[in-house]
Amino acid sequence: MGRVTERRKVIRIRDGAVSSRPDTLVAEEPLEIRLNGKPLAITMRTPGDDFALAAGFLVSEGVLAEQGDLQNIVYCAGATVDGSNTYNVVDVKTGPGVRVPDITLERNVYTTSSCGLCGKASLDAVRTTARWPIADTPPVRVSPELLASLPDRLRAAQRVFDRTGGLHAAALFTEDGDLVDVREDVGRHNAVDKLVGRALQNGDLPLSRSVLLVSGRASFELAQKAVMAGIPVLAAVSAPSSLAVDLAAETGLTLVGFLRGTSMNVYAGEDRVALRAAAAQG
Repeated sequence: MGRVTERRKVIRIRDGAVSSRPDTLVAEEPLEIRLNGKPLAITMRTPGDDFALAAGFLVSEGVLAEQGDLQNIVYCAGATVDGSNTYNVVDVKTGPGVRVPDITLERNVYTTSSCGLCGKASLDAVRTTARWPIADTPPVRVSPELLASLPDRLRAAQRVFDRTGGLHAAALFTEDGDLVDVREDVGRHNAVDKLVGRALQNGDLPLSRSVLLVSGRASFELAQKAVMAGIPVLAAVSAPSSLAVDLAAETGLTLVGFLRGTSMNVYAGEDRVALRAAAAQG
């Protein structure tokens, strides 16, 4: 199985002084995901938690929704011409009765056989395939103070980032701010998939009382993953995209961006953020 980090020689220049030394880099390798034996998608990822990554990816695409939907996941032996196992191909076998939607899955877009890459159609696709409508979940309330505390706690849990400086991270917190799980990966979408996949494997979906924090920007894809896992609050340390904001507004997702220090922007779902209490203290 691939390593999370690798060592490479680097020429280091500091204040005009030149030296040679080994440097620790985050590993990046392709992972092919097969569904019931058929090739489905390829993603570039940091090795580790591959089964969770595959399961989470299929949750976000509407294939899996509960623990019983997943029969097993295995690495494919004989993945190369010489029959060796590269640990870069996994096969997901669904449980009895699981309907596999007639969709085309590609790593960085949400497409169906009918819609292509149309913004409105993409929004409709997520809204109509989500198993747990966020607007129907029990109310979750979080304070700006709690949200402001989360990035430092995520950063403190990024063990591989400390060694490489080259990883994204995603973390699940309870509505009271307790850290539930954190995953790192070279791809921010993969880090979220690993979180959601673990939750599926543990029988914890939907994550209707959770806050998802991502270390980078909030793209449409990340908002999609939150909605498909039933997560009511998505916070990002950087900016959201316009389509992510549209999706949040359409589905009732609370979307927070530019979460830095005590500052943040709430782009949608402000009813879950204790804004009045914050104003009263200001």
